[in-house]
Amino acid sequence: MSNAPANASLNAPVGAPLDAAGFVRSQIRTVSDWPQPGVQFRDITPLLQHPKAMRVLIDLFVLRYIDAKLDYVAGLDARGFIIGPILAYELNLGFIPIRKVGKLPYKTVSESYQLEYGSATVEIHEDACGPGDRVVIVDDLIATGGTMMAGKKLLERLGAVVVEGAAIIDLPELGGARLLREAGLPLYTVTEFGGH
Repeated sequence: MSNAPANASLNAPVGAPLDAAGFVRSQIRTVSDWPQPGVQFRDITPLLQHPKAMRVLIDLFVLRYIDAKLDYVAGLDARGFIIGPILAYELNLGFIPIRKVGKLPYKTVSESYQLEYGSATVEIHEDACGPGDRVVIVDDLIATGGTMMAGKKLLERLGAVVVEGAAIIDLPELGGARLLREAGLPLYTVTEFGGH
């Protein structure tokens, strides 16, 4: 598989139907053996660099959530900070950053979770949202599901209703999507890739 994204659909005739999810998928680059041997890293930077691809991606999310009666979009550190604020702006909602530990300046609540190689912690401001606020959590991909699960727990601790988790990519073989669904979190992903 080439490392460069396929761009054939960029030159489709005017008026030709667009397979939006397929188009988004075609803009994601696979980098083999990064950050370590055996890993197939799914790089979204080509997708972000292309104006049409970025518009199609955001429009997919907007269409998904335009009638969801949300109060906030929460973005997971770090790539959820790219998509989340744009989506919040398009939906006329507030944005909640869920950050790695030690990055937020005000009083926080935190949640730790396990990774394949250790543990990590994320935090949210204690006043980020309140009881009954409806929130969607956004990230670039779902791998093991740990970060999104921690974000869900943080939001729920503040009383929010987490309506759905959303990501560009699902890596189903890593089991995160299954774990999240079993924990009661509905998921929306634009595309998926096999392998790690």
